[in-house]
Amino acid sequence: MASRGRRGRAPACEDEPRRDERAEQQAPAPQGPVLPPPPPVDYGVFMQGLVQAMQTQAHTQAALQAQLEAQVRPIK
Repeated sequence: MASRGRRGRAPACEDEPRRDERAEQQAPAPQGPVLPPPPPVDYGVFMQGLVQAMQTQAHTQAALQAQLEAQVRPIK
């Protein structure tokens, strides 16, 4: 039984492309122009911007929270 090939079928001929190879050949060609690779990223500058954005968000959130609490407190 083991001599019949994979899953009990007869072994494929060497000249015949396998199903997965045929699927690769039939894949459509990419449409539109091919874009150049993106420029290199300066991760130090990126991280500085990220930290600044997070600090700004924390500051804004604290200010909004204080404003909300001032509105909720009953005025005496």
